[in-house]
Amino acid sequence: MSEGHIRQRGPGSWELKYDIGRDPVTGRRIIKYATVRGTKRDAQRELRARLNAVDKGVHADAGKMTFADWLNEWLAGAAHTVSPTTHEVYSIIVTRHLAPAFGELLLSKLTPMHIQAYYTRALASGRLDGKGGLSPQTVRHHDRLLNVALKRARVLRLIANNPVEDVVCPKVERKEIEILDDDEALRLITAVRPTRLYAPIFLALATGLRRGELLGLRWSDVNLDRSELTVTHSLEQTKAGLRLKEPKTKSGRRKIALSGTIVDVLRQHKIACLQERIALGLGNNPKAFVFGRPDNGEAQSPCDFSKAFSRIAARAGLGHITLHALRHTHITNLLREGVHPKIASERAGHSSISVTLDIYSHAVPGLQEDAAARIDGALAKLVES
Repeated sequence: MSEGHIRQRGPGSWELKYDIGRDPVTGRRIIKYATVRGTKRDAQRELRARLNAVDKGVHADAGKMTFADWLNEWLAGAAHTVSPTTHEVYSIIVTRHLAPAFGELLLSKLTPMHIQAYYTRALASGRLDGKGGLSPQTVRHHDRLLNVALKRARVLRLIANNPVEDVVCPKVERKEIEILDDDEALRLITAVRPTRLYAPIFLALATGLRRGELLGLRWSDVNLDRSELTVTHSLEQTKAGLRLKEPKTKSGRRKIALSGTIVDVLRQHKIACLQERIALGLGNNPKAFVFGRPDNGEAQSPCDFSKAFSRIAARAGLGHITLHALRHTHITNLLREGVHPKIASERAGHSSISVTLDIYSHAVPGLQEDAAARIDGALAKLVES
């Protein structure tokens, strides 16, 4: 049993002194102090509650640490557990939004009401440019960050409970995914055919690769004789520069079968790339990026690639289409053509088939009607028998 003592410091002020165990490094006893204002009975009640928490292993004491201090400390540790791009996003949210909003509020005093009030303010006037509020989706990003940071604070016994768990996060309405119809796809391919974007855009439509996966492809990942490619890395852009990262999930690393048409497009692209390299005196390099820079075959900036795509799409009258729409179009077309959702999910690199169906089933008209028609045949036999 843990022990503690009470000492009166003045009228209506009591000092609590209690033992919370030994330091795991030094082996020394850890003594905590706290001040309670009120009667001696109030102090006794508080001391019993703290000693009970220590005995149950749920004692929490953040001391005088502010919530902003904890967010910055957690952010520093997160640099070793998340990708650089994710950490950059976390840094923006913490330094520009959360830390200033909560000021000098003590971590131990943070309540669900504080967080709920922050969400309300953020939705109404959270934009840094003063032009209104943040979107519900952005506030949900803040909510996820807070949840992770405060879970960690609870694990470290800085707080007893995670206040985010009792907060209502704003509802986010699902946006309709962008899908190119046959006419739009033809207009896009016609517009990019004379440019260097022809092969990558055609491949994106033919495989549903994400932008990072597309730009992270090396020729060593492509086997044109076997009509397949292997997704092994994704290219991402950080403040420190470009970097290749492995897929987040096992399903992200995958082989994708290629049609004869896209194989022909890639063969022609490979010949053109080899001719360029020979002209520059570089020679063949199987580790060169499939859609690398023309001067040296090194990876090209994902942001620059997206901007180039947007310019060409706008000239084709498709300014509303994003690069990611090519992925949506490929997966939707697979389902519309009757490809089993499991195969579509594998080509997409989704973590599970449920992810594929959740995103795309509503975009494929007639699935419910087709299901009803298929089961009707079996039911009709029962009626006839």
